[in-house]
Amino acid sequence: MATAARSLHLQGPTPSKPSNPSHHRLPVPSHLRPQRRRLAASSSDLTSFPESPPATNGVHVSWAAASSVAAAAAAAAIDVDAATEAELRENGFRSTRRTKLVCTVGPATCGAAEIEALAVGGMNVARVNMCHGDREWHRGVIRAVRRLNDEKGFAVAVMMDTEGSEIHMGDLGGAPSAKAEDGEVWTFSVRSSDTSLPDRIIHVNYDGFAEDVKAGDELFVDGGMARFEVIEKLGPDVKCCCTDPGLLLPRANLTIWRDGSVVRERNAMLPTISSKDWIDIDFGIAEGVDFIAVSFVKSAEVINHLKSYISARSRGSDIGVIAKIESIDALKNLEEIIRASDGIMVARGDLGAQIPLEQVPSIQKRIVRMCRQLNKPVIVASQLLESMIEYPTPTRAEVADVSEAVRQRADALMLSGESAMGRYPDKALSVLRSVSLRIERWWREEKRHEALELQDVSSSFSDKISEQICNSAAKMANNLGVDAVFVYTKDGYMASLLSRCRPDCPIFAFTSSMSVRRRLNLQWGLIPFRLSESDDMENNLNRTFSLLKVRGMVQSGDLVIALSDMLQSIQVMNVP
Repeated sequence: MATAARSLHLQGPTPSKPSNPSHHRLPVPSHLRPQRRRLAASSSDLTSFPESPPATNGVHVSWAAASSVAAAAAAAAIDVDAATEAELRENGFRSTRRTKLVCTVGPATCGAAEIEALAVGGMNVARVNMCHGDREWHRGVIRAVRRLNDEKGFAVAVMMDTEGSEIHMGDLGGAPSAKAEDGEVWTFSVRSSDTSLPDRIIHVNYDGFAEDVKAGDELFVDGGMARFEVIEKLGPDVKCCCTDPGLLLPRANLTIWRDGSVVRERNAMLPTISSKDWIDIDFGIAEGVDFIAVSFVKSAEVINHLKSYISARSRGSDIGVIAKIESIDALKNLEEIIRASDGIMVARGDLGAQIPLEQVPSIQKRIVRMCRQLNKPVIVASQLLESMIEYPTPTRAEVADVSEAVRQRADALMLSGESAMGRYPDKALSVLRSVSLRIERWWREEKRHEALELQDVSSSFSDKISEQICNSAAKMANNLGVDAVFVYTKDGYMASLLSRCRPDCPIFAFTSSMSVRRRLNLQWGLIPFRLSESDDMENNLNRTFSLLKVRGMVQSGDLVIALSDMLQSIQVMNVP
């Protein structure tokens, strides 16, 4: 550092340190450098080195043995997601997927083998939906993900999604689903029963349901997956005729429409976080989930309340709070909700049941853009590949929908029923991965650098310096064609600022915190590593280069930009 820790430090040649010849080498643009060779498929294959190693205690050690020992030492010293590591070795920096993938774990994918298959397939975040299953079942899923991380080197984060207090159906008597056909008469009842209900009778969780609806009202099930018209009320029972056939799933949301608009008055009186949700939140805190997603958020107040509660119940906890945007009330208070939250989920299914369908695409684009401006990760969710619940290939319209979300530069895409109860969860995940990779590659090949002017988001002077460093680093990365940006971060803030800039190259984020590493796995373009760091940037870089080279993840001559939120510095160099 030249004068103080806050100074912007651009490191060029440093004659005083001849031991690091890479710092004397001028950065070489990517189009002038030799093409990257295909790297070894595993660390145990790293046996081709330029020269023999020195003797140890007078005994010559073969490179094969040396590399095996070094790889083992590296594995103990640095952690990276196993799937990403294999991808980097196989295809190099530019092949890495930037868009993150969230998978809902359900009956189709709750086994250890199935969860591992999702992780190998590219799952970055595992979502558990508290609408379904009991807490013991969810505990088993969460701990299975944690074991996978510990034993197989993954960094899959866990997101717990609350049920919310909106009106929804019951459990369908234990059946996984029910099919409503056109013209059939079904009964929606608030009667509570300890026994299974007869066919075509569905329990509704809201006691005032029969009082609130009127003959002629329309019921949208699960965001419009099926539709009914109210024809008669008989005490606690409401008889409805199916006008749009579809599949009914347990605990699906119900939305009431009257005279062409959603009936909101009663929903607005329901609390955002129900008594059951608070118990589930205590469960999530105790299990150490990484994110809690809050359903049907109406204002920033509930987000601030929940964050205060989490802080009081778990000192030092860094659980992120994700606000789900799925109601008209949320759209009215969108910016304040985004500012208060740690991330946003665009829940298009329920949102599309409360606004005209033709408005959903423009609102999605608006939310994604605003989240990026305010430096909050955003997940595009609901019905991305809905047909793959039943069929092994998606519709072309679904592929176009996924492509548009990637093109909008959303942080993450989410599978719901496709991975929770679908017949082809692995294939659905593969479609998300392959479409994301192809659209991202097209974006880079066309050099479609956005003209989006990012507004300042930092408040303290120190954070403002970090923000300017990240903005400059992203521009330099694109102009110089660097292979990767390295960022050393304690709390993940500087890594998130870099992600916000969406540079062409991947971002290697190094942190000593396991929880920070998992949370960074939700953000666009970040490849999170766990690495113990020091305040000596030179030592961090030399150690990182050595460890990554042993694992076959970088090679000499690669051009990188390195940043640190501890020293607030920026350096450009070739890997020695």
